[in-house]
Amino acid sequence: MIKANNPNLKSWIEVPDKSDFPIQNIPFGVFSLKNEQLRCGTRIGDQVIDLAMLEAEGFFSDLLSVQVFNQSTLNAFMELGKEYWSAVRQRISELFSEDNPKIRDNEALRQYLIHDLQAIKMHLPVRIGDYTDFYSSREHATNVGIMFRDPDKALLPNWLHIPVAYHGRSSSIVVSGTDIHRPKGQLLPKDADKPVFGPSKLLDFELEMAFVLGKGNELGEPISIENAEDHIFGMVIFNDLSARDIQKWEYVPLGPFLGKNFGSVISPWIVPLEALEPFRTSGPMQEPEVLPYLKLEGENTFDIHLDVSLQPNKGIENQICTSNLKYLYWNMAQQLAHHTVNGCNMNSGDMCASGTISGPAPNEFGSMLELSWGGKNTITLNDGSERKFIHDDDTIIMRAWGERNGIRIGFGESRCKILATK
Repeated sequence: MIKANNPNLKSWIEVPDKSDFPIQNIPFGVFSLKNEQLRCGTRIGDQVIDLAMLEAEGFFSDLLSVQVFNQSTLNAFMELGKEYWSAVRQRISELFSEDNPKIRDNEALRQYLIHDLQAIKMHLPVRIGDYTDFYSSREHATNVGIMFRDPDKALLPNWLHIPVAYHGRSSSIVVSGTDIHRPKGQLLPKDADKPVFGPSKLLDFELEMAFVLGKGNELGEPISIENAEDHIFGMVIFNDLSARDIQKWEYVPLGPFLGKNFGSVISPWIVPLEALEPFRTSGPMQEPEVLPYLKLEGENTFDIHLDVSLQPNKGIENQICTSNLKYLYWNMAQQLAHHTVNGCNMNSGDMCASGTISGPAPNEFGSMLELSWGGKNTITLNDGSERKFIHDDDTIIMRAWGERNGIRIGFGESRCKILATK
């Protein structure tokens, strides 16, 4: 049996050059045809495969004892656990490999099983019960600390000992292509001692990745660092929109609230952790040594390139920063182990975002706050216009991919247009 990650695999479905979705990827998502119900699917090249139909035709009957794909979310499938995720992914790989005729040579089946990307609509892939936002990039935390605190004490004393995080609002996480209105809230003008109410003037993006919980844990039962990745179904791109002026006024003493909960935008396809195995790498050295429950040897993160572009209204895309997942100081296993070490129970579909992923170079800063250095610097776009923060009708496009041995595994994109305040 040829494994699904084999770089030599080819599909009988055509895959364009530099596609994020070769047969080695096999992401999972939720889609619909026009005026039809939602169902689960996967993607090869620019073709979307109906997993509910595959299931109905009996292609998973020896693997799954219950039907999980004729649903509006992936939660039922994710709850089955890692063994089942892997088996289904392997079966899909076999069915769509170039030398397998079962579906390839059955034109009638292909016609209602496979759909062109342009003919379908993507939806939020999971029912997100809870959402946690970490703060795991040392470069980002240091930059923000320098801007707003004593540069010699940019990192707070706890930062190198625990993966810092806060619980956010899951209801406002939306799928790529959803427009977001500029938020309103309380703002404290410069040199003022009383706030005013109005639209945010310092709207920002945060370049993040998020992992999706597959199988949860019982209340009171921590997930160990060694077993943490067995609970992670896969990853998405995560654009955590931020109203910096609202946030600055409200975040002391309890942290982000209205400055963060108005919208976060994810890519529609969840890329399984298993598909990212070829891109494993080591993260930054952690010093001082972490406590035993957070200690994990080996390659515990992934070499995933990140890219952000800003597109003005009726204009062209402008790449404004790049970064890499491997820069994160705290990896996903450590985040999940810390999240549950007190007995916190996680559920299928819960989402944990990385926090802004910034690199060491100025062009690798993962937010407008850093790129403009708090508004002191100006970003000039191709059309000659300038930005310090996001303007109305700007579209933010985030992309992510790993590439090795001639195989590119990507996430598609997270795309969001900012509309004027309602």
